[in-house]
Amino acid sequence: MGLLIFFASLISLRLGLSVAIVEVLLGALMGNLGFVHTEPWMLYLATFGGIILTFLAGTEIDTGLMREKYRESFLMGFFSFLCPFLLVFWYTYFIDGWTLQAALIAGTALSTTSLAVVYSVLVESNLSRHEFGKIIMASTFVTDMLTAIALSVLFLKPTVYTLLFVVISVAVIVITIRYSHLLFEHPMIRNKVIEPEVKFVFLLLLIFMFFAGLGDGQAVLPAFVLGLFMGKTFTAGQGYVEMAGMKAMKMKLRTVAYVIITPVFFIVSGLNVSVPLITSAAGLFAMLLILKLIGKFAGVYELSKRYCHKAEMYTTLLMSTGLTFGTIASVFGLQQGYITQTQYSVLVGVVIATAVIPTIIAEKWFRPVHAEDMGGMEPIR
Repeated sequence: MGLLIFFASLISLRLGLSVAIVEVLLGALMGNLGFVHTEPWMLYLATFGGIILTFLAGTEIDTGLMREKYRESFLMGFFSFLCPFLLVFWYTYFIDGWTLQAALIAGTALSTTSLAVVYSVLVESNLSRHEFGKIIMASTFVTDMLTAIALSVLFLKPTVYTLLFVVISVAVIVITIRYSHLLFEHPMIRNKVIEPEVKFVFLLLLIFMFFAGLGDGQAVLPAFVLGLFMGKTFTAGQGYVEMAGMKAMKMKLRTVAYVIITPVFFIVSGLNVSVPLITSAAGLFAMLLILKLIGKFAGVYELSKRYCHKAEMYTTLLMSTGLTFGTIASVFGLQQGYITQTQYSVLVGVVIATAVIPTIIAEKWFRPVHAEDMGGMEPIR
């Protein structure tokens, strides 16, 4: 695993591709060759990595811009979810003969946009500082929020632990927003090598993971909301927070996370792909991949022409990616017996393919390089 993480960085630099995509591809290659097998510690780190990426993505969202661009973010996110969901459900249920539950799982899994991939790509290319980059991340959150809601409404069997998870999540977010400055502004933590503020954030995310596991919920949503509010709170803070700002916190978190935690997330995502099972259902795999991309373009392209001028193809391709929630929905369907092992491999294969193919095309041929390429939008400092 250490070798994969290191070589992925070198390959990424050499080819000019996002390291997340290289890690996914290496994971798929090594898994199918039999050199690496998933172990419990990998799965735990992978789950934690997805939550950290979601939290960091939340800190990148400009809440003022999100309020100002609410219409744009909601419309792009809503149709980014709805169009592929309906297309995939229609094909799998009415044409391919899947059961109702399996077709709903397929529609949910392939309606997603990967917040983890979008965030990683935008940050690596420094496009997260631009207004259109923030609109993309806000739209992606709307899409994934609708996916999580759909998964919960259609399949969740609520228990008292589900309610406990919701209550704990809200309590953690509210208390952190109101009182975290007492920790971050304390003179004892300034420039300390033990980094208590980073450990504090990790603790909060681990709390979300623990209670999400009890309540069969998803920790990514409260993690994103926490990042959203902490980014705003820290930026407006006083003392140490005002001086160092959220930028220092994010850099520390990125450094720790990108060394091993988030790479394990992407590599394990690749390990989930079974090439033999996908090959045995190659026609279905190709059709679902095409339907997801058609659905994303139908839902996003025209809106992005209006709201992300001169970056509509790049925006649409990034919004076509999938990874975290798509994998979560597929795993849920397999564990509950709604889909077969072959259906699971095909769905995860399509999810991985949409994390790789649209991203490579967007990065290689459609990435905006200059501010004038984005309709004159200047970076947001």
